Amino acid sequence: MADDVLAKALAALGRKARTEAEMREWLLAREVEGEEVERVIGFLIENLAIDDRAYAVAFTSDKRELAGWGRDRIREVLIRRGVDRYLVEEALAASGIESEVERAVRVLIEKGAELDDDRGRQRALGLLARRGYEAEEAYAAIRIAGRAA
Repeated sequence: MADDVLAKALAALGRKARTEAEMREWLLAREVEGEEVERVIGFLIENLAIDDRAYAVAFTSDKRELAGWGRDRIREVLIRRGVDRYLVEEALAASGIESEVERAVRVLIEKGAELDDDRGRQRALGLLARRGYEAEEAYAAIRIAGRAA
């Protein structure tokens, strides 16, 4: 295995966490040969520099807590980044301490959503939809947050 390719891959991982698929794309974009890509990826996985399970759990936690994303949006982004569906579902299940509706209510409260009129409720619905909450969850959260206000 070419030490310079491995060193560049490790440096790239030091700057930004990547999934196995993202690292494979990164290496191929730098015209590393297919066989060498697989050797580097194998080494990185074996030495836990790449761990899609840990990546999915950390990503899910960050996006739920810091960005207020819903399950659908998190699922979509992780799958697009090449994480296996079963790992995505594991990560989402592990983050399920707070229900989707409870989290959506918290998002609305943190954003100071105006729920007094139809326009405000529509804006809140749009906010939750963009963050990946299902319609039923968003409507329930708007009702609960509206009563709390």
